[in-house]
Amino acid sequence: MITFNKPYLSGKETDYIKEAVSNLKISGDGIFTKKCHQFFQDRYGFKKALLTTSCTDALEMAAILLDIKEGDEVIAPSFTFVSTVNAFVLRGAKIVFVDSSTEHPNMDVDAIEPLINHRTKAIVVVHYAGVACDMDRVMDIADKHSLFVVEDAAQAIDSFYKGRALGSIGHLGAFSFHETKNIISGEGGMLIVNDERLINRAEIIREKGTNRSAFFRGEVDKYGWVDIGSSFLPSDIIAAFLFAQLENIDRIQKRRLQIWELYFEQLTCLIDKGVGLPMLPIYASNNAHMFYLVCESLEQRTKLIAYLKEQDMHAVFHYLSLHKSPYYKAKHDGRDLPNSDAFTDRLIRLPMYYELTNDDVIKITKRILAFYDI
Repeated sequence: MITFNKPYLSGKETDYIKEAVSNLKISGDGIFTKKCHQFFQDRYGFKKALLTTSCTDALEMAAILLDIKEGDEVIAPSFTFVSTVNAFVLRGAKIVFVDSSTEHPNMDVDAIEPLINHRTKAIVVVHYAGVACDMDRVMDIADKHSLFVVEDAAQAIDSFYKGRALGSIGHLGAFSFHETKNIISGEGGMLIVNDERLINRAEIIREKGTNRSAFFRGEVDKYGWVDIGSSFLPSDIIAAFLFAQLENIDRIQKRRLQIWELYFEQLTCLIDKGVGLPMLPIYASNNAHMFYLVCESLEQRTKLIAYLKEQDMHAVFHYLSLHKSPYYKAKHDGRDLPNSDAFTDRLIRLPMYYELTNDDVIKITKRILAFYDI
């Protein structure tokens, strides 16, 4: 079986975990956590990086930081993972869903502004497959209406918009290091704070609502409960694993791009069969997080997944439109979001991981071409 995903160990993960244990500091904000924070801030220009136990936690921190409350509205894409919006629903917000664009699963930026009203508090963009949304336009809209922007960059490590790292453009950014991502720690995430007004409070929220971080820097002589918060810190063991990955990020990214480009080269002819391939806008880089196809119909996709499974190749479909989910369907305002629904029914993700060989890719693509009688 060629699996859909396989976690990659770069070599020093267990060495660094042993080192973290020998340091006798395996709770949050140890030596490796600090190394990871510094890496991200130096390499990508993030103003403040804070590791979290998951991207979900980073998004929940963002919702608390922005003082989201009952009656507020948050604009977000429907074609995304539930964590993108659940973080804001937990604070009482109403989610106003935006359709995907016709060319790409990212949100249709043209559809954002008509949805804004006096209750709108934030826009949450998702950089699907690590491909940037049009952030200049999003930020212009946000500035015009005095809104916050949160970048859900769960899939977007080492990806850029006009040369600027994704996660560094909005007021806040959230990343994932789940085992299915390019850079992993099993579970794990990160909140990026680009608005200096939010940095101090972000540290407090992450430390159970206490000013413990300031205390350890010697900025206060004691710490106490000063705000709401929770325990969002990952163990330094997780950070140790992550740091080993970060040391090899260029090698990992280079190989993933080779795999992505081989897929694209082999499957470009599918366009003549009415099958969509990933589209990269001129302003976006490619971090090779995933390779997907957009079939002509749900029926065709179902048959293709089953066909590949018969050949011991594991391909999967992806998100289901959240505006039609059992939990939110009755809360949605009733607008049709046809592009989100189309990607829900037609998008198929192909195997993508560091140790996938060129021969594996050729086997997969030959089977796909045979399915389409090419």
